[in-house]
Amino acid sequence: MLINARLVIFDLDGTLYEGTDHFDYYANHLKNKVAVEKQEDFMTEYEKMKAGNHLVSIGKVYDVNRDLILTINPLDLFVTAAYKWNGEKLGVEELRQLYPGAQQFDFEHLVAIGDGWWLPFACAKHYGVKDCYSSYLATKEYMVSDQFTIEKLTGLRDYLLELREKTNIVLMTNSDREDVGRLLKELDLDGVFEHVITSAKKPTYTKGLIEHLIQQYEVKPHEVLSIGDNFINEIAPALSLGTKAMYIQPHGHNEEVPNLQVIPSITACYQN
Repeated sequence: MLINARLVIFDLDGTLYEGTDHFDYYANHLKNKVAVEKQEDFMTEYEKMKAGNHLVSIGKVYDVNRDLILTINPLDLFVTAAYKWNGEKLGVEELRQLYPGAQQFDFEHLVAIGDGWWLPFACAKHYGVKDCYSSYLATKEYMVSDQFTIEKLTGLRDYLLELREKTNIVLMTNSDREDVGRLLKELDLDGVFEHVITSAKKPTYTKGLIEHLIQQYEVKPHEVLSIGDNFINEIAPALSLGTKAMYIQPHGHNEEVPNLQVIPSITACYQN
């Protein structure tokens, strides 16, 4: 699939590096904002989320204002089920009234849980934490300190440079420019990508950005490949435009989807 693409669009977080220590740091920082008598419950639920034993999980959507966990069809963004925190499922009529039509996600009220950043966020909001952003900033500061180390994926730089000789490679991430610059240097990927899009606000602007890249590189949708670990952010919008996609998911993906390949890690592209 990679060889046939004329344009390959990579995500960054969870795609080109795989560490999770920063998510735990974020969770612990948020825990301190939870009422003392609820902090143990907060951490217990967060650990269940990480283990995949909780309603809140990667691929779900969290409605902050209603404290509901939503299942959506990632291709048309229609809500197919909604649950209260205790697991009680909403009825069909109530579901239709609350969520008519395709949904629009943001980063405050209707949050697509696409990666590990959003698990502690959802848990904190459920436990009444008003300000999560300052904890996010504190985590970003931790990530630039000597206490934090990020593990480079062996062979990734050589692979990307070799790929660049055959096709166009672009990086598109929700991280801001300063973070991206630092991360690329730490990962030894600085200067690898010919085009870097930061603060992309995926999934809201994913389709528009891909359409712009298709025009910029003068390629057809079927000649484009989107690679990422977030189905809602990177995969579903790309497939809806007729591109191919590579979904990084170590636990696999239950549904057969045309033009989609599922791999456990980006290293699967170049390691036998």
